[in-house]
Amino acid sequence: MASAPKVVAIIPSRYASMRLPAKPLVDLCGKPMVQRVVEQARKARLVDQVIVATDHEAIAAAVRAFGGEVIMTRPELASGSDRIAAVAKGLTADIIVNVQGDEPLIAPEMIDEAIAPLIADASILSGTVVKPITSADEVHNPNVVKAVLDAAGFALYFSRSPIPHLRDEDPALWHKRHVYYKHFGLYVYRREFLLAYATWPATPLERSEKLEQLRILERGHKMKAAITAYDSVPVDTADDAERVRAILRQSNA
Repeated sequence: MASAPKVVAIIPSRYASMRLPAKPLVDLCGKPMVQRVVEQARKARLVDQVIVATDHEAIAAAVRAFGGEVIMTRPELASGSDRIAAVAKGLTADIIVNVQGDEPLIAPEMIDEAIAPLIADASILSGTVVKPITSADEVHNPNVVKAVLDAAGFALYFSRSPIPHLRDEDPALWHKRHVYYKHFGLYVYRREFLLAYATWPATPLERSEKLEQLRILERGHKMKAAITAYDSVPVDTADDAERVRAILRQSNA
């Protein structure tokens, strides 16, 4: 009987941020954001180990203070995927999960939903998670990434534009005429696939949309998209952080 694959969640955590400096250390009701993310990832049933990958000693010190595991990475690494790949090189693991460092409210169940297809099917090399969109605002908001899926649930494309375009329909009603999917920046990779992916140069569509997952599709590989009912509140600005604090206060978390 084959042993269960080892699943490691890695949280890339950069100190520099254009809109919210020292973002991982922002206080969210008594805990730094990086701690909130680690705690949510630890609750995922399919995750065996959680590691923070950071470029700054202040973040590393904060992680050690709450008993988390942290690995230092080079500050010049270009993306979160590069950062987790740098850590994954030194790990004995089968599946690597990229949990974004600005998702303090991410549902552990969402993480498990993204991992499950790779455990069930050894041919799947990468995965992510999407949620049906229920408002016109999200369909037309370029900050909400949309995903189009094939009949088997693999991503056909990701875009900041509303895709598909419903010809002859009122754009305000598109979400009522077709199922649009919101994409979350949660990625799952087989370790060897991640290490290969991190060596590939950026592709034209990736550069155009500023969406690094397009590099996988442009090179002819597939990405499985689990459909979730859960949502999340990423923190990009001070206003986002206050919104998260309000949710935490309401839930006494």
